Amino acid sequence: MKVRASLKALKQKPGSSVVRRHGKVLVINKQHPKWKARQG
Repeated sequence: MKVRASLKALKQKPGSSVVRRHGKVLVINKQHPKWKARQG
């Protein structure tokens, strides 16, 4: 599965983690909740 460039950019932010839930790729960040993204 290709990962979108916007997810890769958000992955570099401090405190973020990439999670797979129900076939979707999510970027979640508890320190900065506005840096959330979803693919799929």
